[in-house]
Amino acid sequence: MKLNLITILFLSVLFFSCSSDDSGGSFSPTEVDLEIPTIFSNLLPPPLIPSDNPQSVEGIALGRKLFYEPLLSGDGTQACADCHFSENAFTDPNQYSTGIDGSVGNRNAMPIYNVAWNFGEKFFWDGRARSVEGQAFGPVVNPIEMKNTWPNAVASLQATSNYPNLFLDAFGTSTIDSVLVTKAIAQFERTLISGNSRFDQYVMGDVGAITAQELNGFNVFMNEDKGDCFHCHGSDLSPLWTDNIFHNNGLDASFTDNGLGDITGDPLDNGKFKSPSLRNLAYSAPYMHDGRFETLDEVINHYSEGLVFSETIDPLMKTIAVGGVHLTEEDKADLKAFLLSLSEPEFTTNPDFQNPN
Repeated sequence: MKLNLITILFLSVLFFSCSSDDSGGSFSPTEVDLEIPTIFSNLLPPPLIPSDNPQSVEGIALGRKLFYEPLLSGDGTQACADCHFSENAFTDPNQYSTGIDGSVGNRNAMPIYNVAWNFGEKFFWDGRARSVEGQAFGPVVNPIEMKNTWPNAVASLQATSNYPNLFLDAFGTSTIDSVLVTKAIAQFERTLISGNSRFDQYVMGDVGAITAQELNGFNVFMNEDKGDCFHCHGSDLSPLWTDNIFHNNGLDASFTDNGLGDITGDPLDNGKFKSPSLRNLAYSAPYMHDGRFETLDEVINHYSEGLVFSETIDPLMKTIAVGGVHLTEEDKADLKAFLLSLSEPEFTTNPDFQNPN
């Protein structure tokens, strides 16, 4: 009898599922809900939690440990946290991150927070990953990042005295594989929630939480004839402060990095990159996909008078013909003050997010 490919795959998955659980039938992880800020509950749909990777106390603890685990890298020296620093809102303060052998990339590491509300389900600056779990797969094998293979990374974890038992507690098996590693890391990353800035407190009713200057800066942000920032970064007071969509925001006339275009193969996507959240800008410099701007003043000046035309420029860059929105110096200062009010100091120091080792 001949088996078609679908049947073979089904039997393989069934065999793996039946043979990989060595918990003796007692596997029962402690499921736990995310701690969702009230402002998120009021203004956003529920977070996206895959049915095959529910949050659990054991899975989150394992993912946190793995996030800080250098054994995932090819020479055992570099962890996820070495490009995503908690004190920098889980991004890299360097323009480009450096890999294990000194190789340097061409993009700034994106911050990691509020990923469970990425309803576009495209991750990285170029959208190449389709889930939080998928986002964790790439860096381990990237030749200019952790420069490892998954079989080697898994073997290193399997050879330790503690990881097999931690995987048993979290997933019911002491046999480690890449899928379970990325599931655990994803569970931890989904707990990295930032939703208690001073501006959040203002929206929730504390009218004294922000200054008059910051409130004027918010008005500049929302005014189509001034900052006109809200289309990409927070219409309807979205507490995500991003639309999770890809835009060409007028950085270059031609591209050395095509961004989304390299993923889709569509030249109309060249030069498009994902809108980052505006939260925690006080900690996440440098800015833009390539970290070209060291300060918020440079970012504001770009949109004010530094826009550059290219064939794929986003229609939202409505003032491209005159190079930008041309803010006054007062409006620039107020806008900057507002943007900084979206930062949350407690997020960068939360003990639940720090290295557990």
